[in-house]
Amino acid sequence: MTDQVELEKLAAILEDSGDYRILRRLKPRTAAGALADGESRIGLFVDVETTGLDPERDEIIEIAMLPFRYSLDGVVIEILEPFDRLREPSTPIPQAVTALTGITDDMVAGQKIELSEISEFAGPADLVVAHNAAFDRRFLERFSQTFSTKPWACSMAEIDWAAEGFEGTKLAYLAADHGFFYERHRAANDCLAAVELLSRTMPRSGVSGLARLLAQARQTTWRIWAENSPFELKDTLKARGYRWSGGDARHPKAWHIDVLDAQKEAEIEYLCREIYKRPTKFRATKITAYDRYSSRI
Repeated sequence: MTDQVELEKLAAILEDSGDYRILRRLKPRTAAGALADGESRIGLFVDVETTGLDPERDEIIEIAMLPFRYSLDGVVIEILEPFDRLREPSTPIPQAVTALTGITDDMVAGQKIELSEISEFAGPADLVVAHNAAFDRRFLERFSQTFSTKPWACSMAEIDWAAEGFEGTKLAYLAADHGFFYERHRAANDCLAAVELLSRTMPRSGVSGLARLLAQARQTTWRIWAENSPFELKDTLKARGYRWSGGDARHPKAWHIDVLDAQKEAEIEYLCREIYKRPTKFRATKITAYDRYSSRI
């Protein structure tokens, strides 16, 4: 059988031709070594597989958590032992979910995830990260209160992948652009792939993906609500980046936008000048990593 060295030689020949791109299977990352000052934090990359998209109605069928140690400037130092459990939902898994994830009713039969083991495993984490935290956080906070006490970051939304030259934000696309592949749509594999992306140096900024993520996650933002805005200006608001909220017990029925702390006053001035044509008071919600992506926002 051809050994790994020979395979790499063959891969190099193909790559050097300029006519081929090689994707290598993702292998576990080795430790980067201890920091000189010993100062580090524990990150926890999480991913869930569920019976559907609604966190109020659908259920978790798999939870994976991958702890990793990182420096404050965004270097992944080492990857620790993962947590990966299946869970039997109260209703059969939809066929579409099984087709996507490979998780069947037989696989989850009798499987449970105890809240105590979730709390023990996630407890030491200084930061929780997910690739689409707006999805994972809502499911996990409903499942365990442990996740509502942690700051969160999103590797999909809080890294400007387009500015780094990438055309998409899906995990598999980003992995392929970085030259590797992995077994997709199982939670533990997704975690490993995502932490590998965070470990890599970004092609344009020259810093790690994790460094870019941390810089954004540490920012305070404000959600400004343009309540009772003129209907005829809805397209103007949409073009500026406002999104529509249908309203619920906690949130108004209105257009809204998230801006950085330094941009808050300028955005309010814009609304007064261009949308309402008069001085107006606005509902503004302060957002930090402790509540960003949660159902509370």
